[in-house]
Amino acid sequence: MAGSNEIIFDKLVYSCAFEKYQGHEEFIPEHFLGFQLSGETHAFHAQGNAVVIENNIVLVRKNQLIRTIKYPSKIGKYQFVSITLDKETLQQYAIENKIIVEKRYDSKQKMFFEPNDFLRNYFISLTPYINKKKEATPRLADLKIREAIELLLQCNPDFKSILFDFSEPYKIDLEEFMNQNYMFNVPVESFAKLTGRSLSGFKRDFTKIFGTTPKHWLREKRLDEAYYRIKQKKQKPADIYLDLGFENLSHFYFSFKQKFGVTTSEIK
Repeated sequence: MAGSNEIIFDKLVYSCAFEKYQGHEEFIPEHFLGFQLSGETHAFHAQGNAVVIENNIVLVRKNQLIRTIKYPSKIGKYQFVSITLDKETLQQYAIENKIIVEKRYDSKQKMFFEPNDFLRNYFISLTPYINKKKEATPRLADLKIREAIELLLQCNPDFKSILFDFSEPYKIDLEEFMNQNYMFNVPVESFAKLTGRSLSGFKRDFTKIFGTTPKHWLREKRLDEAYYRIKQKKQKPADIYLDLGFENLSHFYFSFKQKFGVTTSEIK
């Protein structure tokens, strides 16, 4: 049976897909902790790719752009449970436990790992809410988040500098960032936040660097990359349009013909 669904209980999310399913680009505004119950999640981001396999846990850091592809297990199920570690709860936890972070966590290590018994049992304890046998009230959701924080710190105390870093993204090299992330189909506001700028500041700096608007530059950059992949790598439009940030194939074909004056099939 084809299809996918997502059940959301406040800050608890359960995803289930019955066949290969390509998700949309996502801007991750809050940290979240996820457990791969069955199947695999392939995640693509500016720094590379990652594969979360069954029975693995992943800690996804906030302020990232990620695209995922979900693959079901051999029995045809994809199951992933995640819980959001929101800023408000983390700040309150830090105050109550007198936690102060003096420097950013700058390691590039992959944030997924095999769960210990405590973390595995933690996610098993969420099963009644996934199966709708119980309702996750706001108070209970808060308690479950706090439990997740405790277990994460017990597993790796260094995670403290990730979870309790409440500073805003600092201003980074806009040109380098956009050339690494242009394929993500997210609002300009997300690009602005990730580069440490207000929306107006982002647009101003963008025009100064690229000499055009973000919308126009993104369209041209994606189409140029599409032309290169079709001509040089012999890739098919249906296989690349989503990867390059186009929402649907018909829009891609229209934009391509409009820019290059030929259809994709006419490229030799």
